[in-house]
Amino acid sequence: MSYPATLILIMAVAVLAPLLAHAVGRWIRVPLVIFEIVLGILIGPHLLDWAHEDQLIDSLSDLGLSMLIFLAGYEIEFAAVRGDTLRRAVWAWLVALVAGLALALAVTGADVSKSMVVGTALTSTALGTVLPLLRDSGVLHGRFGTVMLAFGAVGEFGPILAVSLLLSGRDIGRSSLLLIGFSLVTAAALFWAMRPRPPWFSQVIAKTLHSSGQFAVRFVMLLLVSMLALSHAFGLDILLGAFAAGLLTRLVLHGAAPDSSTEVLGKVEAMGFGFLVPLFYVVTGIEFDLAALLDGGRALLLLPVFLLLFLVVRGLPAYVLAPRDLGRTDRKALALYASTCLPLVVAITTIGLDEKVLRTSEAAALVGAAMISVLVFPLLAQRSRAEVAGTGAPRESAVEEETW
Repeated sequence: MSYPATLILIMAVAVLAPLLAHAVGRWIRVPLVIFEIVLGILIGPHLLDWAHEDQLIDSLSDLGLSMLIFLAGYEIEFAAVRGDTLRRAVWAWLVALVAGLALALAVTGADVSKSMVVGTALTSTALGTVLPLLRDSGVLHGRFGTVMLAFGAVGEFGPILAVSLLLSGRDIGRSSLLLIGFSLVTAAALFWAMRPRPPWFSQVIAKTLHSSGQFAVRFVMLLLVSMLALSHAFGLDILLGAFAAGLLTRLVLHGAAPDSSTEVLGKVEAMGFGFLVPLFYVVTGIEFDLAALLDGGRALLLLPVFLLLFLVVRGLPAYVLAPRDLGRTDRKALALYASTCLPLVVAITTIGLDEKVLRTSEAAALVGAAMISVLVFPLLAQRSRAEVAGTGAPRESAVEEETW
C-alpha cells in the first residue's frame, strides 16, 4: 500500500480509537494509546497486512514521539517539583538505573551491550502517557500530581540522558563532553527564556491568536525544531532536544503572555494529540513484530519477566523513596504510574535493533511488556486511589509545605 493510502488508514484508526475508548469506558477505563497500538497491530503486516513501514510515515512518527516528549517537558513546573521531592525523584531513578543494569546483565547472560539497552529501557516512565490520565482525574495539580510530575519528569529525562551517554556508539568521555556542550547552550537558552520579553511580543501573540498569523504557535514550533536540530548537531538523541524545548516554551509563554499561554498550549496540544502523537502510537503498532513474539518461546517467556522488572526496577525505588507525606496508597499508585512506560522503550529498542544489539524477538518482548504496563498499571493505580476515596476514609497523604 502506498504511503498516502497508509496515512489515510492510520488517521482512520486514530479517529476510531477514541470512539472505542468511549464505548468501552462505560465498563472499564482503558488508556486511549492501547486502542491506537492494538489497531495498528491489526492493520499491520502480521495480521490484516493493510499497512506497512514507509520512510515518510516513519519520519512523521518520529516527529510524533518528539511532540509527546515536548508536551511532557512543557508540563514541568520547576516551582512545584524542586526541593526534597526532586531530590528523591533523582535518587529513585539512579537506584533504578543501577538495578536495571544489574538485572539486565543477569537476564542477558552478562552481555554488556545488550544490558545497556535493556537496563536503560527498564528505568523509563511514560510521563506523556500518564499526564492526561492525571489531568482527567483531577489530581494533576494536587500534592500527588506534583510528586508524580517530579518522578515522571526524571523518569523521562534520565533515560534520555542515559541514551545519549551509553547508547550513542561513542566512548563515554566524548559523549559527556558533547552533552556538557549541549547543556551549556541549553542553559543559555533558558536564561534568555527567563528574561522579560519586549511589549510587542505579547501584543503580537494576542493579536494573531485567532487569526491566520498564529505567531505564538509558529514560535513554539520554531523552538521545537531548533532544539531538535541542536541535539542532532551535538550528536545526541533528538528527544533530549524535544524535552528541553518543552521547558523553554513554558518559560517563554508564561513569562511573556501568561494570559494567553493556556490557549496557546491548547492549540499545540491539538496539533500533537490530534495528529502527530496518535500517528506515533499507531505506527508503533504497525511496526510491532507480533510474529517474532509469538513464534519464539523465549520471547513470550521474557514478556512477563520484563513486565515484572518494570515494577521492580522503576516502581520499587519510587515506592521506597517517595516523599514522607505520601501514605501507603499514594506510594503504591506512584510506583505503578512510575513503572508505566512505552514511548522511550520503543525509541530505545529501535536503537538496539539499528545497532544489531537486540534481537527482533527481544525487542518485541520489551515493547509488548511496555504496552501491557500502559494498559494495566494506570488502571491499578486509579482503582487503588478510587477505592480509598470511595470508602470515605481519610487519605493517608497530607498536603504539606515542600522542604527546600
